[in-house]
Amino acid sequence: MIQPDIAADSAEAGERRIEWAARSMPVLQAIGAGFGADRPLGGLRIAACLHVTAETAVLLGALREGGAQIALAASNPLSTQDDVAEALRTYGIAVHARAGVDKATYYRHIHQALDIAPNVVLDDGCDLVNTLHTERVELLDGVIGGCEETTTGIIRLRQMASENALRFPMVAVNDTRTKRMFDNRYGTGQSTLDGIMRATNVLLAGRTVVVAGFGFCGRGVAERAKGLGARVIVTEIDPVKALDAALQGYDVRPMSLAAETGDVFVTVTGNRDVIRAEHMAAMKDGAILANAGHFDVEIDVRALEEMAREVRFGIRPNTDEYVLENGRRLLLLAEGRLVNLTAAEGHPAAVMDMSFSAQALAVAWLVRESVRLAPGVYDVPADIDAEVARLKLAAAGISIDALTDEQEEYLHSWRLGS
Repeated sequence: MIQPDIAADSAEAGERRIEWAARSMPVLQAIGAGFGADRPLGGLRIAACLHVTAETAVLLGALREGGAQIALAASNPLSTQDDVAEALRTYGIAVHARAGVDKATYYRHIHQALDIAPNVVLDDGCDLVNTLHTERVELLDGVIGGCEETTTGIIRLRQMASENALRFPMVAVNDTRTKRMFDNRYGTGQSTLDGIMRATNVLLAGRTVVVAGFGFCGRGVAERAKGLGARVIVTEIDPVKALDAALQGYDVRPMSLAAETGDVFVTVTGNRDVIRAEHMAAMKDGAILANAGHFDVEIDVRALEEMAREVRFGIRPNTDEYVLENGRRLLLLAEGRLVNLTAAEGHPAAVMDMSFSAQALAVAWLVRESVRLAPGVYDVPADIDAEVARLKLAAAGISIDALTDEQEEYLHSWRLGS
């Protein structure tokens, strides 16, 4: 238990961190101000399982301004910023999270967040929704819907929907153009390499970086690594994405071949066992293993533990060294968890401004439309996505063209020819 004076100091530090993030989140602050006037969430209870960071705090502040009562659990115990958690408690938000907890405590915190008997759920990886459907079914009738913000979570939700197991509508915030293009691509790209460099102090220029997966996240990691002077190899299972990577100039090959030449390996697929024992057995001495997918299943850490004759934990912050039988050393970052949120601070606040703005507006839309929505996975309405982009441009002082009446008519009439 944190002592009162220590908690106060921690809350003050967290508040400073939140204020700093809010400076780069003008769109979300504007939405929060509008929520404060209109109170679209008045009387609603929201249970959230999100990364407990300063940027998340700004989102929850906007939802609270809208009238919601909020309980928060962490979607990853290694990404929790304890000072932010303390600050949120002083704001009247029930926070059930602490950095570095074990798996049992992680799920206990999710149950504690669900004890609020939510009307709306916010998830980051689908663990809260999964727990709700498997262990807290008595609460399902009170839930009108929710939002999911990760690729991994959307995969799980779509599978639930295909099996008719999903009991309420979920909005795929992850799939908006602003989220995929900016959060996944630019946010993940920058923050992943930030985490790798903080953990290892490695020079990426001249090194070979292997990026497993060429979705928007993988594309961002590859672009940033290339920009820092690295040689980039991409591994893929999707022929279209593999072709895209090849036409962008990346070396595309299977992991079995990439394993022999890579210096740094980054997994961003949303699937498990992307780097397996046979791959690690082929890696060179000093190879660095990092995961930027939501769950810690993309690198087979258990296999690595079995292969190692010695493990030197904490050889650097967030870096463990596994010494194999032949003397080669492999460096695992952040225990195979999200390296950008464990070894660094996650996406820049300016990026999360767009993702969380879409999240906040999607919650308000869901509340308005819930009576007309059957259980399933829904895209964020295109006008919300466009509005977030417009607001971000305006905040940056950027103006764009508008269609003339003649152009509008041309685009909407099949009768006009060449």
